[in-house]
Amino acid sequence: MPWLKLLHISAVIIWCGTLLYLPSMIKSAAMRSAHGAPSLSALLPRRVFIGVVTPAALLAIGSGTLIFVDVGLIAPWLMLKLAVVGLLVLGHGSCGLLVLRAERAEIRGMALFCAVLQVSLPLLLIAIAWLVLRKPA
Repeated sequence: MPWLKLLHISAVIIWCGTLLYLPSMIKSAAMRSAHGAPSLSALLPRRVFIGVVTPAALLAIGSGTLIFVDVGLIAPWLMLKLAVVGLLVLGHGSCGLLVLRAERAEIRGMALFCAVLQVSLPLLLIAIAWLVLRKPA
């Protein structure tokens, strides 16, 4: 099913691309609301998280699972890749928690948490790409 692979790749690109930018968006919105400047940008991280990032993540994980079931492949590299994807999902959930903290104007430690995500998420994505590209033929 080539369309399923295309759907999976497209969803992964959308998920990962927005996930890379989300910590910066959250930090910016939190700092603006903490300084008493409520605006439409304060709502943007939640809308992006709920309307773009999460649906793309669900579509990427669902289509990836269907590909896994269709091919029926169980290999060590795939199990390792799924473990790293699990860490990416934890990063996704962390962004959701930061969105909630930003809405409550709980900015203590926000910059540090966002910085950790800004470093760890790209590293996880590089690890996933490396595992996919290095898979045995």
